[in-house]
Amino acid sequence: MNVATDKIKTWAAEVPRVKTGKQQSSGETISIVQRGNLKALETTLRKQWRLGQNIVLCWSPTDNGILVLLVPHYFLGNYSAAQSHRDENCNEEFIRQLISVRRCKPREEFFEVATRLGVSPTFIKLSEPLAEEPKVVESVEQIIKRYGISYVSNRAVLLFDIAEFSLYTPFEQASQLNSLSYSMNSAYNKLLARDIEINFARTTTGDGYYVWNRGLSPGSNEDLFFFLLLVLADNSLARQASKGNTVPVIRSAYHIGSHYELYQAEGINPTLFSYIVGDVTIELARMLDLARPGQIFIGDFSVGLQLQENESPELPPAKTEEFLFRCNAAAQKLQGIPLSGEKIARVECQPSMGLDEDGEPVARRFHLTDKHGISRDAFNLQLEIETEQGRELHLGLSGDELDNPLADKAHTRPAKGVSETLA
Repeated sequence: MNVATDKIKTWAAEVPRVKTGKQQSSGETISIVQRGNLKALETTLRKQWRLGQNIVLCWSPTDNGILVLLVPHYFLGNYSAAQSHRDENCNEEFIRQLISVRRCKPREEFFEVATRLGVSPTFIKLSEPLAEEPKVVESVEQIIKRYGISYVSNRAVLLFDIAEFSLYTPFEQASQLNSLSYSMNSAYNKLLARDIEINFARTTTGDGYYVWNRGLSPGSNEDLFFFLLLVLADNSLARQASKGNTVPVIRSAYHIGSHYELYQAEGINPTLFSYIVGDVTIELARMLDLARPGQIFIGDFSVGLQLQENESPELPPAKTEEFLFRCNAAAQKLQGIPLSGEKIARVECQPSMGLDEDGEPVARRFHLTDKHGISRDAFNLQLEIETEQGRELHLGLSGDELDNPLADKAHTRPAKGVSETLA
């Protein structure tokens, strides 16, 4: 191992995670020379990208530029399918690991990856050596990701869906989408005022939105859950004050799972905003296919809980009910947030409950089977928000509403494709 390689490994290991908003220090600036390097890198990668024909997997710094691994967009699918999933060193798992961590690789690891993939590195010359400053390296990371694809194994994602959207006029549809968008922006600002910064991203489904938190800190999933609560509360209050069909009735779902993240072409450049697709988005869509207007589903998931970032060992994975218990305990941070001029005093969330054979309370688990015959489990979520003035908001469907076949003319109880067990 030579000194240069040791230096690169140390450099790559010490680069911090992405900083946004208030987290950025005003003293962290990039020099004019390094800005020129970044611009030159962007220009070269755009040419190599070829409108999405190629993607970038990883990179490694050199004395006078960087090395990158470029492959055709179909390469990852072909490479992953070339080996059995039962092999513990299968190609798909290798690719997932490669695109789910930092793209800056030490020299030896970079060439090991190139050898395994059978890909020749591409050298991009820069006019000046790339600085070893974290801000510069992080900027290169973000550029590389825009011209590639990423994998996230464990992230919370929301899906908001406007009920009966196709039955409204185009003007009403536009008004309802704008109303839902405003509720999300309002929830973001209210959390930000309490120093809860959600770096949220969203993509439209046509009649709703997928929403996720770009942050991957231990509290990111919990923060997105609080974001869900405030969006639903704002939407509910707006409906009470509205006339006509300008504010939507929404179905919503929260789930934690894996997905791929990519940037599509917009003209001759990749977009600045990412898109996600994967198990978590599929699960959410299937949940809401069988949801009633106003219903809130939360998926059946297991997620590792950490008290501090990079803390070891991890706490045992928590299932959905344990996650909700933690969110209830942490919901005190929402106290004092204004809702229509009144401040939040209490927030409580829980799955609909039933009784087991011994008469003990237990969560009602809904078994959802889609049109493809694929099943997944979910819980019906009930939310209660009380203000300091004694006003109460009840969000989601109660147990009585779930059991009443007349509560929603579009569904019977149990609904088609829905069966129930007690967890």
